[in-house]
Amino acid sequence: MNPSAFEEIAAWVTKAGLIGRTESELMAGFCRRLRDAGIPLARAIVILDTLHPIYEGRAFLWRADQPDAAEAVDYGRTNEGEAAENWRRSAFFHLLSTGEEAWRCRLFAGDPAEFVTVMQARDEGMTDYLALVQRFAAEGVIGEMDCVYSSWATDSAKGFADSAVTAIRRLAPFLNLAVKSAALARMAGTLAETYLGRDPGRRVMSGRILRGVAEKIGAVLWYSDLHGYTHISDTAPPEQIIPLLNDYADVVVSAVHRHGGDVLKLVGDGTLAIFTGEDRGPACLAALAAAVQVRKDAAKLNRLRAEQGLPTSEVYLALHVGDVFYGNVGSKDRLDFTVIGPAVNEVSRILAMSRSVEQDVLLSATFADALDAETRRRLVSVGRYALRGVAQPQELFTLEPGFTASELLL
Repeated sequence: MNPSAFEEIAAWVTKAGLIGRTESELMAGFCRRLRDAGIPLARAIVILDTLHPIYEGRAFLWRADQPDAAEAVDYGRTNEGEAAENWRRSAFFHLLSTGEEAWRCRLFAGDPAEFVTVMQARDEGMTDYLALVQRFAAEGVIGEMDCVYSSWATDSAKGFADSAVTAIRRLAPFLNLAVKSAALARMAGTLAETYLGRDPGRRVMSGRILRGVAEKIGAVLWYSDLHGYTHISDTAPPEQIIPLLNDYADVVVSAVHRHGGDVLKLVGDGTLAIFTGEDRGPACLAALAAAVQVRKDAAKLNRLRAEQGLPTSEVYLALHVGDVFYGNVGSKDRLDFTVIGPAVNEVSRILAMSRSVEQDVLLSATFADALDAETRRRLVSVGRYALRGVAQPQELFTLEPGFTASELLL
């Protein structure tokens, strides 16, 4: 590769990384430019770990027969089972174990295909295989993300020229740095949405981070909890508590998300969520549909847990409507993106009445009034109650027996 081509590729990938191209775009553009510069690249893979609650990492695969795109593939944990065995039989594990930075197999010259990945490359017609690792310094490690792996293969009869291998090794760090930058931006967004909620995460990532800055919005407020959780936590083996919370959180969070809501806070067994929209009516219907979905999914979960001899619980929830302040609250060193206001206090007080009135769904009068007349007729009043910290007694409602969400948003 001549110096001019080298400089052009290095400059392109640096600029593309700075302006925020995705990992797939960076990979495809880089590989196409290598081929245009005379390197007979047929296949390339870049792999890096990722901070994700389910996946261990993400691989980006480019092929010469599909030059305009690089496929992104998330993969699970590689520390057990068949995945662990495949990992230990890979060229990347060899680099990790030996501390080397590069390993090459000249298949065209008869080098033995020592690793599963190289055997696969050979079976696909590759004649030369180069594996590289770019390690990070300790201060550059993010979670388990401590390096970038890459492999480069050709199906040219004579393999890679030594000069091509040198060019790939010199250029790969430019690509790896750009990919790491794109991956960190993606991870930050994922983490923000995972820990703050989808809408709060997006707002924080867009720069809405000033302390004390909050927006007044009208929202449907959801507050749910688990019946008997304190007793379960006192009597069940400790190792069963986290799985129990996870099981019921899956039921609640998935229902809220499915119907367009945002979960703002998980506090032990409690969940605070909001449903928003310019028109409160559709937001209320969405919250009702989510409530019915929770009933259905929680019943299914309880059957499964009972069959396994595990403790079960019931989700109970309150729905209310009101104006809240939505934004950053906290100290200069620790902020929370949440909702505050009297309506938040009221929905928690309504939830506290659930045990007294023996209902798993309680709706405020304000919530009921925001519904259309047909849905409103399917609610049942459970009486007026004085709520702690609320000036006037409030009439509360529940769903009529047999209420379904088939006419709402399911």
